[in-house]
Amino acid sequence: MADPILQLEEVGKTINKQEIIRKVSLAIGAGRVLALCGGNGAGKSTILRMITGITQPTAGKISVNGLQWKDDRKRYAAQIGYMPDDYQFSHGLSAKETLAFWAALRRVSKARVQEVLELVGLADVSGKAVSSYSKGMRQRLLFAQALLAGPPLLIMDEPTNGLDPYWMDSFVELVRAVKREGHAVIFSTHQLQIADAVADDVIFLKAGQIARAGSIESYRELDGAFGLQRTFTELFGYEAD
Repeated sequence: MADPILQLEEVGKTINKQEIIRKVSLAIGAGRVLALCGGNGAGKSTILRMITGITQPTAGKISVNGLQWKDDRKRYAAQIGYMPDDYQFSHGLSAKETLAFWAALRRVSKARVQEVLELVGLADVSGKAVSSYSKGMRQRLLFAQALLAGPPLLIMDEPTNGLDPYWMDSFVELVRAVKREGHAVIFSTHQLQIADAVADDVIFLKAGQIARAGSIESYRELDGAFGLQRTFTELFGYEAD
C-alpha cells in the first residue's frame, strides 16, 4: 500500500480504569472502503470518534495524511468529513440553510451546497425545515454535510440507519463514487449486506479488539455469499440484522 490516508497503530482507550479499546491497528489507502462490523458495545463508534478527534486515545497513535490531532487540530480536521449516527439539527433552519452554515465554516461555495443536495436527493425539498424531515431524510442531510468539503477521509457511524431500501442502494452508489474520486472511507454498520456491497475490507470488532479482519474477497472465498454473516454468527452467536 502507498502511504495510507488513515493509520491507527495499537490504539487503545481506557475509561474509568476499564480498557474498552485494545491495541487496534488498521490502515486505509486512497480509494479504499473499510467497514467496521460487530455487535452492540463492540467499540465501533468509539474508534470512529477517536479518529475524528472527538475523544482521544489513551494509547497508540492515529494519523490522517501524516497529521495527528494533538499536533495540528485545524489541519487534521480539514482532512475529515464526519457523519455521526445522529444529530440534533436546528429546528428553524431548512436543509439548504443548514448546509450553507456548514459550508461557511469549511469555506465551501454555494454551488457545492446545491451539488451535494442534488447528490443525496434532497434538492427538491431543501427549502423545508429540517424538523419536518423523516429519519432517513436527516441521514441523507448528514451524509451531504460530510461530503461538502470533499475531504480525503470520510467517516460515517451507522450511515444507513433509517434509510429505506431505495436509499440504501443510493448510499452504496454514493460511496462507490467517492471511492472512484480517490477518497478513503471508513464506516460502521450492523447491516452486513451494506458492508458486502461496498466495502473493500471488513473488520469485525468484539469487546474492543479486532476479532477478524480481511478483504471482502477473503470472506467470500471462505464461505461464499454468506461469508460475512457466517463470520458474525461464529463470533457473536446470533445473526446480524
